[in-house]
Amino acid sequence: MAVMVEAEKVLQEVAGQVAECKRCQLNFSRKKAVPGEGPVQAQIMLIGEGPGFYENEQGRPFVGASGSFLDELLEKAGVKRQAVFVTNVVKCRPPGNRDPQPDELLACGFYLDRQINAINPLIIVTLGRFSMSKFLYNAKISEVHGKPSWVRGRLIVPMFHPAAALHQPSLKISVERDFARLPDFIKQAQQDAGRHAAQPELGRAEAGVLLSKSALPAHQIADRPGLLDQEPASQALDGQTAPTQPDSARQAAGQQSLFGNLQDTPAVEPPKPDEDLAPGKDQPAQLSLF
Repeated sequence: MAVMVEAEKVLQEVAGQVAECKRCQLNFSRKKAVPGEGPVQAQIMLIGEGPGFYENEQGRPFVGASGSFLDELLEKAGVKRQAVFVTNVVKCRPPGNRDPQPDELLACGFYLDRQINAINPLIIVTLGRFSMSKFLYNAKISEVHGKPSWVRGRLIVPMFHPAAALHQPSLKISVERDFARLPDFIKQAQQDAGRHAAQPELGRAEAGVLLSKSALPAHQIADRPGLLDQEPASQALDGQTAPTQPDSARQAAGQQSLFGNLQDTPAVEPPKPDEDLAPGKDQPAQLSLF
């Protein structure tokens, strides 16, 4: 019980810090920060790319068209949205829904790592290539979507972003098929968790960096052995429905969090006001798939 109280405190601290964050230029276009939402004891954590227009207005993740589709996907899989924790790799809206930049991913990565360690989810579902790259640095989402891997003791399941299916109907079948397997992924994670002890997420210096060849040179990746400890999921899925919730003792023992104060960061110059932020121009995030 004390562990859950402490974890809830961490999530509240993160939400407060994100609301006032000035660690990157996204704070200049921010109306409301979107730290994420869901129960501290969630077994499943969904990590998307970044807030869109409506999320920026309401301060909640996935409330636009892609959010409605996400709700539908979860419902079909027999998973209640209220039972999962939903967040993004960046907590403020990139202007015009452009891709997050490496410095923005780094700035928000500290917050995301604290959330992961506080919740200690059984499964992390990454939605789109930016959240996938945090865990599977050299993967292509078109090749690995729906294929679970154990990374630092957690089952990581990469999936296309729901917005991608809205813009490219040809992806809709793949998205629906991957989400339909959530009960199987839960069962697999419960069966194999004992052989894959969860490890704390990377430290502040590594947090949120887009782990791809375009973001980190090969020699830097080679110098960071902890980044690449991923392995394919070991057991084939049998298609059965999800079993009961995991042992509460596992949740209590696994709930961990990172503590410490944010260091002072230099102020960033406001961007030039050349971005079109009109609602009519707004498009769901996560359009870059490959």
